[in-house]
Amino acid sequence: MVIPVDDVADPRLADYVRLRDVELRKRLEGERGLFVAEGEKVIRRAVGVGYPVRSVLTTAKWLDHLADVIEGHTVYVVPDEVMEGVTGFRVHRGALAAMERRELPSVPALLAGQGSPASRSAGPPARILVLEDLVDHGNVGAIFRSAAALGVGAVVLSPRCADPLYRRSVKVSMGAVFAVPYARMGDWHGGLGEVRDAGFRLLALTPDQSAVPLDDAPLDGRVALMLGSEGDGLTSHWLSEADLSVCIPMSPVATALGVDSLNVVAAAAVACHSLSRPAAGVRTAR
Repeated sequence: MVIPVDDVADPRLADYVRLRDVELRKRLEGERGLFVAEGEKVIRRAVGVGYPVRSVLTTAKWLDHLADVIEGHTVYVVPDEVMEGVTGFRVHRGALAAMERRELPSVPALLAGQGSPASRSAGPPARILVLEDLVDHGNVGAIFRSAAALGVGAVVLSPRCADPLYRRSVKVSMGAVFAVPYARMGDWHGGLGEVRDAGFRLLALTPDQSAVPLDDAPLDGRVALMLGSEGDGLTSHWLSEADLSVCIPMSPVATALGVDSLNVVAAAAVACHSLSRPAAGVRTAR
């Protein structure tokens, strides 16, 4: 199944063309129902949780490293200059794999613990993140990595959030997007109702220092922490839907310097750590 290719324009490499072109990739990946995993570790994680492999693109020196994971799949082997010519960048992590997407669960199914085979065995999540309109793929990937590391059981995305399976999201998350089940709302305006109907208390993370410190917030029962967009934070509508507004307290020195908040990735990491503290009657997803 190992096929040498030495032409940048070879149509068999179409899944990998111009990976840096965000708008092109959004269209192509949507039309073809695929995503691209980059690097040996990420490819192994995607295969390990059951994503089907369409093909692998690599150079000859990586064939031995990938022998077990690529067995039985179509593997295109190209020179370094062809790899860079096709993708638009130098691939440092050995290989790329075009993978088939799987159908996302609905939000109610996700929150009932039916988001993936792994989540079904773990049961319904007690701690989740709800992301509103985060458009940077790297930020979304980094947040998934924090969620996976600190035991958050699932992520719910607003309709306009960036794609967790876009190449940069997958790369930044180091494959954590495969470990944390997620779903996308169909309705931004009323979508939080599905989360509340599943028994979650909605906590809105805000830079407003008059809000309740996150470490003082009640964490009994099921808790959903809402995070807003990179620039503006949560919209007024979502803030009004929350059961409680919470903040990460800033030090007096930071306040004096005019630093009133963390960026969304740092805030998410701190918040996921706070959510990991035990509460009576709650089993974390860790």
